[in-house]
Amino acid sequence: MANQKAKGIEKTKHYDVLIVGAGISGIDAAYHLKNECPEKTFAIVENQESFGGTWRTHTYPGIRSDSDLFTFGYKWKPWSGTPIATAPEILKYLGEAIEEHGLEEHIQYSHQVKSAHWSSKDNLWTLVLLDKNADSLTEITCEFLWMCQGYYRHSKGYTPDFPGMENFKGDIIHPQNWPKNLDYSGKKVVVIGSGATAATLIPAMADTCEHITMLQRSPTYFFPAPNRNDLADTLRELDVKPEWIHEITRLKVLQDQKVVARRSFEEPEKLKQELIAGARHYLGPDFDVETHFTPSYRPWRQRLAFVPNGDLFSAINDGKASVVTDHIEQITENGISLKSGASLDADIIITATGFNLSVLGDIEFVIDGQELDFADTWAHRGIMFSGIPNMAWVFGYLRTSWTMRANLVSEFVCKLLKHMDEKGVKRVTPQLREEDKDMPKLPFVDEENFNAGYLMRNMHLMPKQGNRQPWIFSQDYYREKDEIPEADLEDGTLIYK
Repeated sequence: MANQKAKGIEKTKHYDVLIVGAGISGIDAAYHLKNECPEKTFAIVENQESFGGTWRTHTYPGIRSDSDLFTFGYKWKPWSGTPIATAPEILKYLGEAIEEHGLEEHIQYSHQVKSAHWSSKDNLWTLVLLDKNADSLTEITCEFLWMCQGYYRHSKGYTPDFPGMENFKGDIIHPQNWPKNLDYSGKKVVVIGSGATAATLIPAMADTCEHITMLQRSPTYFFPAPNRNDLADTLRELDVKPEWIHEITRLKVLQDQKVVARRSFEEPEKLKQELIAGARHYLGPDFDVETHFTPSYRPWRQRLAFVPNGDLFSAINDGKASVVTDHIEQITENGISLKSGASLDADIIITATGFNLSVLGDIEFVIDGQELDFADTWAHRGIMFSGIPNMAWVFGYLRTSWTMRANLVSEFVCKLLKHMDEKGVKRVTPQLREEDKDMPKLPFVDEENFNAGYLMRNMHLMPKQGNRQPWIFSQDYYREKDEIPEADLEDGTLIYK
């Protein structure tokens, strides 16, 4: 790194479109671009050594999807496994998608984007990248920039500053930064947190640890069920084509999710009791479900974690795992003291406490010489942003599978690129109309809609949304699946030049 200035910028390449990120969103973007805009030249730049994004970053025990692969997988590539898949299974699926559609030649791995500068004079983005293998800087220009790098910082997860952490004699580990070859056999482990990561780690580690405890401030909703899809299994028995099985099952899953989402608003108490009954079914009548698995918030205000085959509850029933609902007083040399006066012994503490939000990949953005403050922009359908020319960002769904929105964004961007070609223009910039300038400044994600901690901690860094289209980011697939494909590209909010 020290000799980069001396080396300078070694070479320049130009593409019509540059995709940042070779995770599930970037691969989807490349597929659509290649098929819908075949005349466009494009490349994907990826910070990691290979494709996969989230599924390459996270290597903790048991790492798996927390939504079904019929919707988390691609619309254009059938999924043939169980609904909930492990990271290796997902990486295999993504690798097949890349190979089947000839995308590998477009990907440049181990390239970290350092800065992105837009010039209206040239109608070009200029990106400076660090080639991590050569330890040199590379310059790339493009006409359209497609940000598919996700929404959290891959380098480091979020761990609160618990009092006394420096005194702990064991290991404190965030799942996002899991050490290689960690030996937890025969160890006492405490997992702080109760989201999908904790629900995955605990059953995966329970057979090897001496004991593992889930320590939570407040309960989370879980949905335990067998890891199978009966409709898909029936269709397979009937020798239905894989493409049809995938699409039919996908539609059924989406319909079921729509019912749950509707009920979370219209009959939240009834839905809440059904979810709690699911936990009670696995844990039995004597377990204190009221204390440990009865959340205070409305269902779906945080992600509903699927527990395949009830494995988290089975580990608790078997006595290999336990759950404690309490607040941390401090970390001690040998564990955690709690505000109730109780304490937990631990050899290893795992902080499954969430992500650090990353705004546009923590890249330095400059528009015509002015440093970009992303929080000053307005979200145009949650895809483009006021005052930022020729740039789209994939921010997927937080309840429905992320990929469902990535697909809608891909179709929108390709439609926009073709529209620009038909008009003979080189630049498109979202801009408020006169009638939009009195809109209330609403948060990018409404806290009443979804209140996950990693979002609430950093929402001030994100763009604003308004109260009228196209400045609304509803996080509602069942609304956007019609709105985005039918978007009017000549409604006066997109300025072409």
